[in-house]
Amino acid sequence: MIRSGSQKGAIGEVIRVNTKDGTVIVKGLNLRTKNIRPSRTNPQGSVITKEAPLHASKVSPVVDGKPVRVGFKTKADGSKVRVARKGGKELKELSVVHGPRK
Repeated sequence: MIRSGSQKGAIGEVIRVNTKDGTVIVKGLNLRTKNIRPSRTNPQGSVITKEAPLHASKVSPVVDGKPVRVGFKTKADGSKVRVARKGGKELKELSVVHGPRK
């Protein structure tokens, strides 16, 4: 869900995450048009519409139709899990950080 800007409240699927810039691209949202200059392969030229990147802080995951903040939890077997702050629902298992604790 987009949390700010002209498309605030719109829900979409994250297509790509760019960790270097801290941006995400959301499918069907934040659309921009671009004029393509005529070339040999495309003699007419054209206008294309594509998704522009959004900063990651403007996007939050959705649980039960509401945006949630994310926390992390380490399970007994050593795997790290993303957890919704409200409700505690697991969002995604990341990986095994280390072996089980003794």
